[in-house]
Amino acid sequence: MISINNLTIAYNGIPLLDGISFTVNPKDKIGLTGKNGAGKSTLLKIIAGLQEYDSGTVSMPKDNTTGYLPQQMKYPEGKSVMDETLSVFSEVLGFRDEIESLHQKVASHKDFSDMEYLSMVHKMTELEDQFIHSGGTTVRAETEKTLKGLGFTAEDFERDVSEFSGGWRMRIELAKILLLKPSILLLDEPTNHLDIESIEWLEQLLMNYSGAVILISHDRLFLDTITKRTIEIVKSKIYDYKVPYSRFEELRKERIEQHLAAFQNQQKHIQETEKFIERFRYKATKAVQVQSRIKQLDKIERIEIDETDVSDLKFKFPEAPRSGDVVFEIENVSKRYTDRHVLENLWLSIERGRKIAFVGKNGQGKTTLVRIIKGELDFEGKLKVGHHVKIGYFAQNQDKILDENKTVYDTLDDIAKGDIRTRIRDILGNFLFSGNDIDKKVSVLSGGERSRLALAKLMLEPNNVLILDEPTNHLDIHSKDLLKKALQNFNGTLIIVSHDRYFLDGLVDEIYEFADKNIKKHSGDISEFLKKKRFENLNMITANISETQKDMAGKNQNDRNENQKEIYNKRKELDKEIRKLTKKMEETEAGIHHKEDYIKKAEARILEGKIDNDADFYIEFEKIKKHLDHLMVLWEEISNSIEALVKQKELLK
Repeated sequence: MISINNLTIAYNGIPLLDGISFTVNPKDKIGLTGKNGAGKSTLLKIIAGLQEYDSGTVSMPKDNTTGYLPQQMKYPEGKSVMDETLSVFSEVLGFRDEIESLHQKVASHKDFSDMEYLSMVHKMTELEDQFIHSGGTTVRAETEKTLKGLGFTAEDFERDVSEFSGGWRMRIELAKILLLKPSILLLDEPTNHLDIESIEWLEQLLMNYSGAVILISHDRLFLDTITKRTIEIVKSKIYDYKVPYSRFEELRKERIEQHLAAFQNQQKHIQETEKFIERFRYKATKAVQVQSRIKQLDKIERIEIDETDVSDLKFKFPEAPRSGDVVFEIENVSKRYTDRHVLENLWLSIERGRKIAFVGKNGQGKTTLVRIIKGELDFEGKLKVGHHVKIGYFAQNQDKILDENKTVYDTLDDIAKGDIRTRIRDILGNFLFSGNDIDKKVSVLSGGERSRLALAKLMLEPNNVLILDEPTNHLDIHSKDLLKKALQNFNGTLIIVSHDRYFLDGLVDEIYEFADKNIKKHSGDISEFLKKKRFENLNMITANISETQKDMAGKNQNDRNENQKEIYNKRKELDKEIRKLTKKMEETEAGIHHKEDYIKKAEARILEGKIDNDADFYIEFEKIKKHLDHLMVLWEEISNSIEALVKQKELLK
């Protein structure tokens, strides 16, 4: 479908991509990875036709279409959310406008037999066919569905685009691209401004997308769920793995170990050769051998290693001083902005040592409560801070909080006290700031570098409460893994706002869900919480019917007689839903039997010793086992839903 051959692009004579080649097939789902600055975004722009390159070719069929979502973009203004999103269907909607214009002309025409009238009728029929064939009758419904999937409400549709933040405007641009259904989607960090529900919705859409997808993301679970292939850019070259991200990491580790061993062997050989040359350079009897060795050195293709492959971030938070048993006590807290009410009558207590995640759709008050706790916002109600509480804070808008005129070194030096000032260079080194990096001004740092610097600031003094608002947005996957490990080992209290499910999994033990101006507390980790949420969504129809049944219970017999038709329709609705779920359960059972049969036969082959170092077999074997677990959970959820619906139906007799 798309063929990239010997592609090269350089900046200031230094190659960013050097002679890379690969092919994208029609339904490929590819994760593009590599350290910041490796050339990932540049490669997407080249494929999208928005970036020139020095040499090589990028070829694709003429009828191919591309949809490109960049990290940074200019957002349009002056239209409603719905009108701006519908603008991608300008040609289709143009048919509609032309049809309406012809309708008016035909209606006002007096002579039904002349050629002009017949020509207009013929033209109108053609346009109506084109309108229907182009999907014009469903574009609004599809647009509403997509916007809702990305977190917009029906009330948002007519609001002006200018009323929304950059993150929400990015969602509008993403909706426009998804609605066009291009042959290939090129997505650069599409989850950066999405909440968990929207990420899961997008996952499902991309998993089932009929075209190809190439995406850049620092969300490991998002990559694992969608992609089946991983292309890594390292030192201007690419490595193409036909596996999802987690499996790629394992194979990459093996490659790096082999690469490092080859590098060390080559370095040893070079050093020995150079010693020989130096030792015998001026001895006439060794002149031939010396010249031979010099030629050998010139011909050696030097192996290069990526410094990040052999270096590491060392995140470790200082020991937390003991605080009071209750860290924060929130009593009847409300927060109103001029145009909206965000939080209402909150009551909650946060105990020492808890690790808590704030989750929920964007705009539901997570950051607002963080800023109230931090003392940055006025509010109604009461906030009690526990004894000896010391807060370390990472703000979502960290790039605006750091002083851009200071250097990296001065940013830490200005707040460091005592003996720790002698360790500033070591601390910065642990966060990959070394050499001339420490003299850089904050103004020239990338988003990831600023995040690392802000996290380094938290290391300078011992805090017993860490409040982190989206700390992983600009961190690569490796850095996030190391930060997660450090937070797991932190012995203080943690409050974290994040939409990264993999990062939260195994890190937090309580979930605070923000919705409808309030908070609902859930014990357990993020996986349990999301499983419960999916179950609630599956049973939503049951809940709605239950509410109807409660309303009816209080009515007298005459009212019930009058509502017999309504009860009959509700029972029909339930029957239809039960039949649909029963069919789905039967399909799930068939899938379970099929997977169990496969596993049984595979295990027999393993025991018989018929499988010997077949990596593909074991990858498929593990995939089937995971799929079986998923089907078992799904079957249980469907079974519970059917049981609940049957009970509701019996109550409607």
